[in-house]
Amino acid sequence: MLRTHTCGELRLDQVGLKVILCGWIQRIRDKGSIIWIDLRDRYGITQLLLEEGETAPKLIHQARTLGREYVVQVHGIVTERVAKNKYIPTGEIELQMQELVVLNAAKTPPFLIESVTDGGEELRMKYRYLDLRRDPLKNNLLLRHQVMQHARAYLAQHQFIEIETPILIKATPEGARDFVVPARIHPGQFYALPQSPQICKQLLMVAGVDRYYQMAKCFRDEDLRADRQPEFTQIDCELSFVTQEDVIGIFEGFIQFLFGQIKNHILAPFPRITYREAIQKYGTDKPDLRFEMSFVELTQWVQGQGVQLLDTAGSVIGICAPGCADYTRKQLDQLRDFVRETQRDKPLFIYVKYHQDGKLTSSVDKFYSPQGLVTWARAMQAHPGDLLLILAGETVATRHALSELRLKLGKNLNLRDSTKIAPVWIVDFPLLAWDKTAQRYQAKHHPFTAPQEEDITLLATQPEAVRGCSYDLVINGLEIGGGSIRIHERSWQEKIFKLLGFSEAEAQQQFGFLMDALEYGAPPHGGIALGLDRLCALLGDEASIRSCIAFPKNNAGRDIMLQAPSPGY
Repeated sequence: MLRTHTCGELRLDQVGLKVILCGWIQRIRDKGSIIWIDLRDRYGITQLLLEEGETAPKLIHQARTLGREYVVQVHGIVTERVAKNKYIPTGEIELQMQELVVLNAAKTPPFLIESVTDGGEELRMKYRYLDLRRDPLKNNLLLRHQVMQHARAYLAQHQFIEIETPILIKATPEGARDFVVPARIHPGQFYALPQSPQICKQLLMVAGVDRYYQMAKCFRDEDLRADRQPEFTQIDCELSFVTQEDVIGIFEGFIQFLFGQIKNHILAPFPRITYREAIQKYGTDKPDLRFEMSFVELTQWVQGQGVQLLDTAGSVIGICAPGCADYTRKQLDQLRDFVRETQRDKPLFIYVKYHQDGKLTSSVDKFYSPQGLVTWARAMQAHPGDLLLILAGETVATRHALSELRLKLGKNLNLRDSTKIAPVWIVDFPLLAWDKTAQRYQAKHHPFTAPQEEDITLLATQPEAVRGCSYDLVINGLEIGGGSIRIHERSWQEKIFKLLGFSEAEAQQQFGFLMDALEYGAPPHGGIALGLDRLCALLGDEASIRSCIAFPKNNAGRDIMLQAPSPGY
């Protein structure tokens, strides 16, 4: 080894010890007769000391030729620091340098390698290997490692075994576009990169594996945002002989275990709400429950007053913003413009101010009496000082716009507390959703989800009313994971494929291997996939999953460092 110790482990009880350290030069402070150098490695920082009269002049001269990020080996004696630094673990000692070996010189970095840097995100992504030297990203990689270690420990305790599934597979429709790979030795044919190991893990259940998991790489060619990447990692799990309650119970315990181990945070049992309730109260199946501000249906009190835009609206819904009655016209215009930018089908924006003196004023005073506004305020359980924000328009677009407005207000009013953890299970998703463009049903989750037993009779008459045995885990408004109980009988899988518009030949061509497997004693089974990147971002209080991935893509799906994708090879 080129070193005897790391830069993060020396303490007062090692004073007098001769040691060898290796690392990068973080900072040099030259005061003429004395020089301090901060030496950094993955484990921490140790201060090095050179003094005129104590250190050989040749060594002092050599130290003055060093630059930031030089890689060096130093020999020296551990001594007690006079001016101690309580902010770092090695802050009570320093190393009296006796020998210096430059292992590699370094160019001046394009940005400061400090916790707070002067580099923009694009620049730092170009030099990601330098950015990873900084404590915030380095600590995120360590956090990710810990999450994976604890995840493996929990799953092993629950009899899961880790199995790798193929990366080069057959393309199957799973909701997003596939990345495809030409098969050189089979001209005109292609592999697909897996959007998830869904079918393979179901086949493992047919194989009798019983409980499987994998830190699975997944690939989806879809639009990007802060919580999406073209390649990402799932903690992918599947179990045999289980019900929905079993899966939810095991993986609620899994999340509680992770938060306990990583953050020492004890999570209470998670609430559950149905998909229908989530859409009605929050306009989304990923509600942020760190604050309430739920929707109130106002249609019955608003319509029928001769206001055409309101009378013809599919929905009239509102939220109550506490303590915001003093919003200025400029602030209200900004909220209105935000709503209009959110949807192409722009909902009508109405506000009602509930003043501290009990008086109500609104943007629709000429259409509604003060008593009518009082009825609205009562329905929304408003108090003096509150602001009522109401949207009217086509139902789906209006609920989506109000959901976005709710989140914006939650942020503006500091209601989305980053230290608070608000998990919720969303259950009873529709099995199917009608695609207006394709004029056929699409699977809400995927086509292998089992229908709820009590809804099976509706498949022939009201397919859109059938609920699936599916469930999503949402934390602080982020979908952390989702799964379902699967169809394990061929006849039922064929019926679902037929409802989804597959001909018998198409179903056989795309999924024949799965349906064949279901005829060989497939057990009842179900599973879940949890987003490792999103979990790490949540546990690390990061806004973007890019901060928890060693080498991520940017918002355009490009790897700036590797210059990928590129035109050919």
